[in-house]
Amino acid sequence: MKDPFCALHQCLVLVFLCGTFQLHCLAKDDSEQVPKIQLRLAGRRKKGNEGRVEVYYNGEWGTVCDDEFSIATATVICKELGFFHAEQWVPGAKYGRGKGRIWIDNVRCTGAEKTLAACPSNGWGITDCKHTEDAGVVCSEQRVPGFKFINTLINDIEEEQLQVEDVRIKAVFGSSRKRMPVTEGYIQVKRDGDWKPICNTDWTSMNSRVICGMFGFPAEKTYNMKIYKTFASRKRHSYWPYSVNCTGNESHLSSCNLGHSVVNRNNTCPSQMPAVVSCVAGSAFAALSTTRVRKAFPTEKPLVRLRGGPKIGEGRVEVMKNGQWGTVCDDRWSLQAASVVCRELGFGTAMEALTGARMGKGIGLTHMNQVSCTGFERSIVDCKFNQDNLCNHDEDAAVRCNIPAMGFEKEIRLAGGRTPFEGRVEVLAKKNGSLRWGTVCNSNWGLMEAMVVCRQLGLGFADHAVQETWFWEGDPSADEVIMSGVKCSGTEMSLFQCLHHGEELHCPNRGGQFAAGISCTDAASDLVLNPRVVGETAYLENRPLSMLSCAMEENCLSSSAIGLAPLTNYRRLLRFSSQIHNNGEADFRPKAGRQDWIWHECHRHYHSMEVFTNYDLLMLNGTRVAEGHKASFCLEDTECDSEERKNYQCANFGEQGITAGCWDTYRHDIDCQWIDVTDVAPGEYILQVIINPNYEVVESDYSNNVVKCRCKFDGHRIWTYNCHVGGSFSSESEELFDHFPGLLSNHLSTW
Repeated sequence: MKDPFCALHQCLVLVFLCGTFQLHCLAKDDSEQVPKIQLRLAGRRKKGNEGRVEVYYNGEWGTVCDDEFSIATATVICKELGFFHAEQWVPGAKYGRGKGRIWIDNVRCTGAEKTLAACPSNGWGITDCKHTEDAGVVCSEQRVPGFKFINTLINDIEEEQLQVEDVRIKAVFGSSRKRMPVTEGYIQVKRDGDWKPICNTDWTSMNSRVICGMFGFPAEKTYNMKIYKTFASRKRHSYWPYSVNCTGNESHLSSCNLGHSVVNRNNTCPSQMPAVVSCVAGSAFAALSTTRVRKAFPTEKPLVRLRGGPKIGEGRVEVMKNGQWGTVCDDRWSLQAASVVCRELGFGTAMEALTGARMGKGIGLTHMNQVSCTGFERSIVDCKFNQDNLCNHDEDAAVRCNIPAMGFEKEIRLAGGRTPFEGRVEVLAKKNGSLRWGTVCNSNWGLMEAMVVCRQLGLGFADHAVQETWFWEGDPSADEVIMSGVKCSGTEMSLFQCLHHGEELHCPNRGGQFAAGISCTDAASDLVLNPRVVGETAYLENRPLSMLSCAMEENCLSSSAIGLAPLTNYRRLLRFSSQIHNNGEADFRPKAGRQDWIWHECHRHYHSMEVFTNYDLLMLNGTRVAEGHKASFCLEDTECDSEERKNYQCANFGEQGITAGCWDTYRHDIDCQWIDVTDVAPGEYILQVIINPNYEVVESDYSNNVVKCRCKFDGHRIWTYNCHVGGSFSSESEELFDHFPGLLSNHLSTW
């Protein structure tokens, strides 16, 4: 008797992406000759079409050596990733050194191969290379239309030739058809152009759990069986002739066993009813229902969060322990563990469990290592793990979660851009009672608004917010301003969730060439100030006013210094050093181009950003008693994780910036690296330092741009303690910091 859950002759590959499956049959001989691999572009890249080539083989990611690498090999890689062609290839680990295995060396493709695995080479893992020789590629910016590339899993059915194009939850009743997201309905599979339901016989709650997770929902729930049975009896259904058998901890249906269905030759189902699934939406999505209030997935305050991700449901995994956030090491990081994180946060299952700090490096402690989950835990902290902190932040784990389809991308578009990542913003909104496309007013249009648009379109981070779009010719019929007064916090899922004027518009400029525009990027910098350096270097200096003429010119002293005699007066300065790390995936570059930098003759240097940091001395109630600011005297790579990474040096009018993996140090003894506290009375204060305070440059995470320290000032000396990065404490611990500092001094550290 043949086993319906095993394959003897043909292999069935089930591919899933955004609710879509594709089943392909491959000849067994072909699949044995060329191993299945997965490719990705990684490292310090600025665009999604470039990066270090990494190969997933034998359960492990590795790199490709640049020996004998050629444009033909790059072409094979780019086409396998879904791009039209390769622009160029780059040797010498330009995109940073990889880690782990070097899988391929001396690769010699002709350019005609369908996969890199088919190209001649030394053999898998046979190499004399080091990671300083990791190869990278730059592919064409445009992908092949409709191309879908995702991890494929083998799922065999004996002697079958199948082509399954899609899977969906089909809303059945009128009220549910109008809701977004669709949470309940028939499970249907598209085959040969027709949608076919799955027979309800032998359908289990574990199957429903997996289906819900795939479509971005954290849990399944019961539904009214009688209503569906009555409805199903009114129509004859043509069923999909296969059954599904899931254990419930699969991340998507392709991991479940598929077998022959109980559907008989007359294509009837013994239960006479299609399989129905009813899912519970996470609270963030249930609250956005356009009709009635919907039941949301019940979550307590989660002990996990995501940081640094370019899209909703993506990011570096951080967990709470002892009132402090810390990261998770990627050792043994799996889809099951990642799915527990996703469900805990109100998303579905995980699309991908990312390793190697792919969403940027965290700070502070690594709370969990070698995490092992069954997939049914309520929280990641309930999984088994090793508490030994043997990892560094190059090994921070991250996730990409399935999220519900909300249809937000249909409300907005970019027009006129050279690439799909840029253009004039056009929105679909009501005008005189009807929906029409139009532009967004450019008044007060900034990076926070652009961030929301890029996220809504699934294009990652905002690179620039543009207030003049004459160089992007959009749809002439959409020139009229249809949305004004937009003000976003940067966390919204849709531009329409931001504050705006509604139908009563007010826009001084009339759209067209003055409409709002954006450009997006899939990688961003992430600046983090080292709190330990701030605390250890703080001290007071009494400095004669006669030695502060340049500082006076740049407004680095308090207003009480104006008009004082330079030879007979002094200022009391709270000095400290700043060590600013770029933990992101892209370089931090000033917004202004070199031609717009401002020369300061007194200090004899260029300012690429007039306000790079703000310094404040606050009372415990938040009232500011003294302040300072620091222009970017020179943004450069003072030190890096490795010397060859340095890209920016200010000498001889060089380029300014901070490379990913490097840091810039402003020493305590340079001008303006202080707060003028001459007029401050003795007492308890908070020293606050904010980097990139005006959000002029895009970062993957702005919450860690703040450092706070407690200060005790007796009029002659100052003590700083409990310095920490913003967002590194729990809200309860942050409150203790403000009011009861002594309770925190013994156990909180974030660097």
